[in-house]
Amino acid sequence: MFRKLGFNTVPAGFIFLLLLFIFSSCANTKEATYFYGTPEGSISSNTTVPESVIQKNDILSITISSLSAEASAMFNPVTSSGSSSGAVAVSGTSYLVSSDGAIQFPLLGTIKAEGLTKAQLKDKITNTIIDKKLLVDPIVSIRFLNFRVTVLGEVAHPTVVSVQNEKISLLEALGLAGDLTIYAKRTNVMVIREENNKKIIERLDLNSTELFTSPYYYLQSNDIVYVEPNKARIASTSRSNQWLPILFSGLTLAALVADRVIK
Repeated sequence: MFRKLGFNTVPAGFIFLLLLFIFSSCANTKEATYFYGTPEGSISSNTTVPESVIQKNDILSITISSLSAEASAMFNPVTSSGSSSGAVAVSGTSYLVSSDGAIQFPLLGTIKAEGLTKAQLKDKITNTIIDKKLLVDPIVSIRFLNFRVTVLGEVAHPTVVSVQNEKISLLEALGLAGDLTIYAKRTNVMVIREENNKKIIERLDLNSTELFTSPYYYLQSNDIVYVEPNKARIASTSRSNQWLPILFSGLTLAALVADRVIK
């Protein structure tokens, strides 16, 4: 009798319709597409890659070379591997920017680095060496060893992205995080940047061509990108919280009824 009435097929259909209702999204095409409605053609952009400002706890690779490899070796101490980074080497020695914003440099002593760009710190070290007549025509090379950006929120894989070439755009960072989910609010992507001991918050619209001319199109070291959820995500989460207990209760009741009917 239970099978003739088709009772055992009701729970499956009920579950399917209920789950479809819970997890369906009302997001339209405009909300789910990058640069929606952007016409074809070229977009003039004078955006340049910004110079990241050195902050406390940054790790810098600094190499000093000159025509005299022997003289240059004094500024490039022996590394932990036992090799010496002289004029030919380019790996450099790592320096941690201390809590007071300075680094301790061989022969030059304490050098204030916080708040400077790499170019400014390079000029500062070069001028100090020349003023003290320690080297002739010194060449100073500086790199960030901890250049990274953090991507959070409605992306496939929230992550911290390490950038070896010190150049990354917002779109590249989102791509490395697995792209935005269907529930991402593309018109309100937040970039959090620290400058002069202040947190600066900028909101960007991925549907607007103005993104390409924004000074935040290229990210700086230690930037944080946060992608907000859209209304569909919030609504689906709310519906899930409301309907899941009902669903489980209904399934339990259906199982009990089916067990009694079969017996």
